[in-house]
Amino acid sequence: MKVRAPAKINLSLKILGRRSDGFHEIETLIAPISLCDDIKIERTDSAEGFQFDCDDPSVPTGDDNLIVRAAKSFFAATKLKSSVLIELKKRIPHGAGLGGGSSDAASALLALNELFGTKLPRGALAKMAETIGSDVPFFIFQAPALCKGRGELVTAVKLKGKLSLLLLKPAFVVSTAWAYSRWQHSREIPEVRYQAQEFAGQTFMNDLERPVFEKFVFLAELKMWLLNQREVATALMSGSGSTVFALLSENADANVIAKRAKTELDPELWTCATQTL
Repeated sequence: MKVRAPAKINLSLKILGRRSDGFHEIETLIAPISLCDDIKIERTDSAEGFQFDCDDPSVPTGDDNLIVRAAKSFFAATKLKSSVLIELKKRIPHGAGLGGGSSDAASALLALNELFGTKLPRGALAKMAETIGSDVPFFIFQAPALCKGRGELVTAVKLKGKLSLLLLKPAFVVSTAWAYSRWQHSREIPEVRYQAQEFAGQTFMNDLERPVFEKFVFLAELKMWLLNQREVATALMSGSGSTVFALLSENADANVIAKRAKTELDPELWTCATQTL
Protein backbone atom coordinates (compact mmCIF):
# COMPACT_ATOMS: atom_id res chain seq x y z
CA MET A 1 0.00 0.00 0.00
CA LYS A 2 1.28 3.46 -0.92
CA VAL A 3 0.03 6.68 0.71
CA ARG A 4 1.01 10.33 0.55
CA ALA A 5 1.63 12.36 3.69
CA PRO A 6 0.96 16.07 3.02
CA ALA A 7 2.84 18.92 4.67
CA LYS A 8 0.95 21.79 6.30
CA ILE A 9 1.16 25.52 6.83
CA ASN A 10 -0.27 27.52 9.71
CA LEU A 11 -2.41 30.30 8.25
CA SER A 12 -2.71 31.70 11.75
CA LEU A 13 -1.24 30.75 15.12
CA LYS A 14 -2.29 32.41 18.38
CA ILE A 15 -0.74 31.47 21.73
CA LEU A 16 -3.25 31.99 24.53
CA GLY A 17 -1.02 31.10 27.47
CA ARG A 18 0.94 28.36 29.20
CA ARG A 19 -0.96 25.33 30.51
CA SER A 20 -0.47 23.47 33.78
CA ASP A 21 0.80 20.42 31.82
CA GLY A 22 3.71 22.42 30.39
CA PHE A 23 2.21 22.83 26.93
CA HIS A 24 0.77 26.08 25.57
CA GLU A 25 -2.90 26.75 24.85
CA ILE A 26 -3.14 27.62 21.17
CA GLU A 27 -5.63 28.44 18.46
CA THR A 28 -4.32 27.76 14.98
CA LEU A 29 -5.79 27.51 11.50
CA ILE A 30 -3.90 24.83 9.57
CA ALA A 31 -4.14 23.82 5.92
CA PRO A 32 -2.61 20.74 4.26
CA ILE A 33 -0.58 21.47 1.13
CA SER A 34 0.40 19.56 -1.99
CA LEU A 35 4.02 18.96 -0.87
CA CYS A 36 4.04 15.35 0.37
CA ASP A 37 6.21 12.57 1.73
CA ASP A 38 5.62 9.11 0.22
CA ILE A 39 5.00 6.10 2.46
CA LYS A 40 4.89 2.45 1.42
CA ILE A 41 3.50 -0.14 3.86
CA GLU A 42 3.37 -3.86 3.23
CA ARG A 43 2.96 -7.05 5.22
CA THR A 44 6.01 -9.29 5.36
CA ASP A 45 6.97 -12.73 6.61
CA SER A 46 9.96 -11.37 8.49
CA ALA A 47 10.61 -12.69 11.98
CA GLU A 48 11.71 -9.17 12.96
CA GLY A 49 8.12 -7.94 13.16
CA PHE A 50 8.04 -4.21 12.50
CA GLN A 51 10.67 -2.74 10.14
CA PHE A 52 11.17 0.88 9.13
CA ASP A 53 13.42 2.35 6.42
CA CYS A 54 13.90 5.91 5.18
CA ASP A 55 15.81 7.31 2.21
CA ASP A 56 17.00 10.28 4.30
CA PRO A 57 19.87 9.21 6.59
CA SER A 58 19.26 12.20 8.89
CA VAL A 59 15.84 10.82 9.88
CA PRO A 60 15.94 8.70 13.06
CA THR A 61 14.66 5.14 12.63
CA GLY A 62 14.16 4.26 16.30
CA ASP A 63 11.54 5.33 18.84
CA ASP A 64 12.38 9.00 18.17
CA ASN A 65 10.66 8.62 14.80
CA LEU A 66 6.95 9.42 14.89
CA ILE A 67 6.09 6.71 12.32
CA VAL A 68 7.70 4.11 14.59
CA ARG A 69 5.75 5.43 17.57
CA ALA A 70 2.54 5.47 15.53
CA ALA A 71 2.96 1.88 14.37
CA LYS A 72 3.72 0.66 17.89
CA SER A 73 0.68 2.52 19.23
CA PHE A 74 -1.52 0.97 16.55
CA PHE A 75 -0.40 -2.59 17.22
CA ALA A 76 -0.64 -2.09 21.00
CA ALA A 77 -4.19 -0.71 20.71
CA THR A 78 -5.45 -3.36 18.29
CA LYS A 79 -3.59 -6.30 19.89
CA LEU A 80 -2.55 -7.38 16.38
CA LYS A 81 0.67 -9.32 15.89
CA SER A 82 1.98 -8.98 12.37
CA SER A 83 5.14 -8.18 10.45
CA VAL A 84 5.15 -5.01 8.37
CA LEU A 85 7.72 -3.01 6.45
CA ILE A 86 7.24 0.77 6.28
CA GLU A 87 9.38 2.68 3.78
CA LEU A 88 9.46 6.47 3.89
CA LYS A 89 10.60 8.71 1.04
CA LYS A 90 11.19 12.21 2.45
CA ARG A 91 10.35 15.37 0.53
CA ILE A 92 9.20 17.57 3.43
CA PRO A 93 12.25 19.09 5.14
CA HIS A 94 12.86 18.46 8.83
CA GLY A 95 12.60 21.26 11.42
CA ALA A 96 10.74 23.42 8.95
CA GLY A 97 7.39 24.11 10.64
CA LEU A 98 5.67 22.06 7.93
CA GLY A 99 4.58 19.11 10.09
CA GLY A 100 6.35 16.42 8.09
CA GLY A 101 6.93 14.01 10.96
CA SER A 102 3.41 14.48 12.31
CA SER A 103 1.88 13.91 8.88
CA ASP A 104 3.98 10.77 8.39
CA ALA A 105 2.70 9.39 11.71
CA ALA A 106 -0.95 10.16 10.95
CA SER A 107 -0.70 8.74 7.44
CA ALA A 108 0.86 5.56 8.84
CA LEU A 109 -2.03 5.17 11.30
CA LEU A 110 -4.59 5.65 8.52
CA ALA A 111 -2.79 3.20 6.25
CA LEU A 112 -2.40 0.53 8.93
CA ASN A 113 -6.09 0.87 9.81
CA GLU A 114 -6.97 0.22 6.18
CA LEU A 115 -4.36 -2.47 5.55
CA PHE A 116 -5.46 -4.58 8.52
CA GLY A 117 -9.18 -3.85 8.13
CA THR A 118 -9.53 -2.74 11.74
CA LYS A 119 -12.09 -0.09 10.81
CA LEU A 120 -11.22 2.21 13.68
CA PRO A 121 -13.13 5.51 13.28
CA ARG A 122 -11.10 8.66 12.72
CA GLY A 123 -12.03 9.88 16.19
CA ALA A 124 -10.38 6.81 17.73
CA LEU A 125 -7.31 7.26 15.53
CA ALA A 126 -7.15 10.93 16.54
CA LYS A 127 -7.17 9.97 20.24
CA MET A 128 -4.32 7.56 19.52
CA ALA A 129 -2.54 10.34 17.63
CA GLU A 130 -2.69 12.69 20.65
CA THR A 131 -0.11 10.57 22.46
CA ILE A 132 2.31 10.80 19.52
CA GLY A 133 2.45 14.57 18.91
CA SER A 134 0.38 17.73 19.10
CA ASP A 135 0.01 18.13 15.31
CA VAL A 136 -0.72 14.46 14.58
CA PRO A 137 -4.51 14.57 15.24
CA PHE A 138 -4.90 17.35 12.64
CA PHE A 139 -3.47 15.14 9.89
CA ILE A 140 -5.86 12.29 10.71
CA PHE A 141 -8.75 14.32 9.29
CA GLN A 142 -7.01 15.27 6.02
CA ALA A 143 -8.65 18.69 5.70
CA PRO A 144 -8.11 22.33 6.72
CA ALA A 145 -8.99 22.75 10.38
CA LEU A 146 -9.05 25.06 13.37
CA CYS A 147 -7.05 23.39 16.13
CA LYS A 148 -7.28 24.35 19.80
CA GLY A 149 -6.01 23.09 23.14
CA ARG A 150 -2.41 22.07 22.49
CA GLY A 151 -3.49 21.24 18.93
CA GLU A 152 -5.51 18.09 19.58
CA LEU A 153 -9.00 19.69 19.44
CA VAL A 154 -9.65 19.64 15.69
CA THR A 155 -12.59 21.27 13.92
CA ALA A 156 -12.71 21.00 10.13
CA VAL A 157 -13.18 24.25 8.22
CA LYS A 158 -13.64 25.08 4.56
CA LEU A 159 -11.27 27.56 2.95
CA LYS A 160 -12.68 29.90 0.33
CA GLY A 161 -10.33 28.60 -2.34
CA LYS A 162 -6.91 27.14 -3.02
CA LEU A 163 -3.96 29.35 -2.21
CA SER A 164 -0.84 29.42 -4.40
CA LEU A 165 2.29 29.34 -2.27
CA LEU A 166 6.05 29.56 -2.39
CA LEU A 167 7.89 27.95 0.52
CA LEU A 168 11.39 29.18 1.40
CA LYS A 169 13.62 27.59 4.02
CA PRO A 170 17.26 28.27 4.94
CA ALA A 171 19.61 25.43 5.85
CA PHE A 172 19.10 25.76 9.62
CA VAL A 173 16.22 24.33 11.66
CA VAL A 174 14.24 25.73 14.59
CA SER A 175 13.25 23.66 17.62
CA THR A 176 9.51 23.88 18.29
CA ALA A 177 9.99 23.38 22.03
CA TRP A 178 12.60 26.15 22.12
CA ALA A 179 10.35 28.57 20.20
CA TYR A 180 7.45 28.09 22.62
CA SER A 181 9.74 28.40 25.64
CA ARG A 182 10.91 31.83 24.43
CA TRP A 183 7.47 33.20 23.49
CA GLN A 184 6.53 34.92 26.75
CA HIS A 185 9.71 36.98 27.18
CA SER A 186 10.56 37.75 23.55
CA ARG A 187 10.44 41.18 21.95
CA GLU A 188 9.70 42.49 18.50
CA ILE A 189 12.44 43.66 16.15
CA PRO A 190 11.88 47.26 14.98
CA GLU A 191 10.62 47.65 11.40
CA VAL A 192 9.58 44.00 11.11
CA ARG A 193 5.90 43.46 10.38
CA TYR A 194 4.21 41.20 12.95
CA GLN A 195 0.64 42.51 12.61
CA ALA A 196 -2.17 40.37 11.22
CA GLN A 197 -2.48 40.45 7.42
CA GLU A 198 -5.67 40.02 5.44
CA PHE A 199 -5.79 38.18 2.11
CA ALA A 200 -8.39 36.09 0.26
CA GLY A 201 -10.83 36.32 3.15
CA GLN A 202 -8.30 34.93 5.65
CA THR A 203 -6.32 36.49 8.48
CA PHE A 204 -2.63 35.58 8.60
CA MET A 205 -0.59 35.95 11.79
CA ASN A 206 1.85 33.91 13.88
CA ASP A 207 2.71 34.61 17.52
CA LEU A 208 5.86 32.47 17.25
CA GLU A 209 7.44 34.91 14.81
CA ARG A 210 8.42 37.15 17.73
CA PRO A 211 10.67 34.68 19.62
CA VAL A 212 11.99 33.01 16.45
CA PHE A 213 12.82 36.26 14.64
CA GLU A 214 14.60 37.58 17.74
CA LYS A 215 17.22 34.82 17.46
CA PHE A 216 17.03 33.90 13.76
CA VAL A 217 17.11 37.40 12.27
CA PHE A 218 17.48 36.04 8.73
CA LEU A 219 13.90 34.75 8.89
CA ALA A 220 12.66 38.25 9.69
CA GLU A 221 14.69 39.58 6.77
CA LEU A 222 13.26 36.86 4.52
CA LYS A 223 9.68 37.71 5.46
CA MET A 224 10.19 41.45 4.90
CA TRP A 225 11.94 40.79 1.59
CA LEU A 226 8.96 38.72 0.43
CA LEU A 227 6.49 41.42 1.46
CA ASN A 228 8.40 43.85 -0.77
CA GLN A 229 8.05 41.64 -3.87
CA ARG A 230 5.30 42.80 -6.22
CA GLU A 231 4.05 39.25 -6.85
CA VAL A 232 3.60 38.46 -3.13
CA ALA A 233 0.25 39.18 -1.49
CA THR A 234 1.38 38.30 2.02
CA ALA A 235 4.11 36.33 3.79
CA LEU A 236 4.30 34.49 7.10
CA MET A 237 6.41 32.00 9.00
CA SER A 238 4.77 28.58 9.28
CA GLY A 239 4.54 27.11 12.77
CA SER A 240 7.83 27.52 14.61
CA GLY A 241 9.81 27.85 11.36
CA SER A 242 12.23 27.74 9.75
CA THR A 243 10.00 27.90 6.64
CA VAL A 244 8.53 31.22 5.56
CA PHE A 245 5.77 31.02 2.96
CA ALA A 246 4.59 33.59 0.45
CA LEU A 247 1.01 33.73 -0.78
CA LEU A 248 1.22 34.65 -4.42
CA SER A 249 -0.86 37.04 -6.46
CA GLU A 250 -2.76 35.70 -9.45
CA ASN A 251 -0.49 34.68 -12.36
CA ALA A 252 2.67 35.11 -10.29
CA ASP A 253 5.53 32.78 -11.26
CA ALA A 254 6.84 31.10 -8.09
CA ASN A 255 10.02 29.95 -9.81
CA VAL A 256 10.94 33.52 -10.76
CA ILE A 257 10.55 34.66 -7.13
CA ALA A 258 12.51 31.66 -5.87
CA LYS A 259 15.40 32.40 -8.23
CA ARG A 260 15.37 36.06 -7.19
CA ALA A 261 15.44 35.10 -3.50
CA LYS A 262 18.44 32.83 -4.02
CA THR A 263 20.26 35.57 -5.92
CA GLU A 264 19.52 38.39 -3.49
CA LEU A 265 19.35 36.56 -0.12
CA ASP A 266 20.85 33.08 0.05
CA PRO A 267 21.89 30.75 -2.81
CA GLU A 268 21.35 27.74 -0.49
CA LEU A 269 17.66 28.45 0.17
CA TRP A 270 15.36 25.44 -0.23
CA THR A 271 12.29 26.50 -2.18
CA CYS A 272 9.09 24.77 -3.24
CA ALA A 273 6.09 25.97 -5.25
CA THR A 274 2.93 24.39 -3.85
CA GLN A 275 -0.73 25.07 -2.99
CA THR A 276 -3.27 24.35 -0.31
CA LEU A 277 -5.39 21.22 -0.74
